[in-house]
Amino acid sequence: MLRYLLAALLTLAPALAWAQSEQQTLVDRATLSVQEMLSGANTGDRVWAMQRARAVMVCPRVFRASFIIGGAGGDCVLAARDGNGSWSSPAFFQLSTASFGLQAGIQDSEILITILTEKGLNAVMDSRFKLGGDASVAFAQMGAGVEGATTAALRADILAFSQSSGLYAGISLNGSLLAAKSEWDRAYYGQDIGAREIVVDMKVSNPGADPLRAILAKYGAAPSAPAANAALPSPPASTEAPAPASPPAASGAPQSLSPVQSQDLAPPKN
Repeated sequence: MLRYLLAALLTLAPALAWAQSEQQTLVDRATLSVQEMLSGANTGDRVWAMQRARAVMVCPRVFRASFIIGGAGGDCVLAARDGNGSWSSPAFFQLSTASFGLQAGIQDSEILITILTEKGLNAVMDSRFKLGGDASVAFAQMGAGVEGATTAALRADILAFSQSSGLYAGISLNGSLLAAKSEWDRAYYGQDIGAREIVVDMKVSNPGADPLRAILAKYGAAPSAPAANAALPSPPASTEAPAPASPPAASGAPQSLSPVQSQDLAPPKN
């Protein structure tokens, strides 16, 4: 009996390894996409959104092809962070959309979807969620700097960015469908587990996702707040002679606010 059990395990092992390698390839590509989309020139709007994001979805390759009737699709990963700034391991999703009209061509896009509110995150974690299809969840897609965005975009629950190559000028995500890929979650973590348990409860982790978590921590670090001291009222003017200069502050006292430092926190508990 034991011999048959071992034979069955040996037969399944290559299939399980291949399945997990498929998910790991997507996680690795997502890590590279975050680096590409958040570094370099003209990325201030994306970094601004990342620093304020409750969660982020990365779709490293969304392929679109059409002639009159078109469609786009691609695999994505979703990660969220807790109150201490620690990012979760990813849950897997699929993005798909259809379009109609006079069009012809192909396009390859990288997409970064920043989820700025808890309401937006709860909506995305539904089994099937349509971007722009829920009136209670404000969705906006940015193509330029935040400084040129509309008020609606700045108040969005979900703010998306994309960069494309191909015959199209850009890709519209409005109406795109996001669907959880439970079978990929199962293959990557070796157990039946839902997206909420992965990204919110942080019940599981996979060391293969550590580079993705690290790059999200790097670009998602909260900005400094130099304006905080400026908001304090100025002291009243005094006619008395100025007091002697105070001695230097103790070495342990902070001199000014500084950005939250990105660091590798302990991985989520199993």
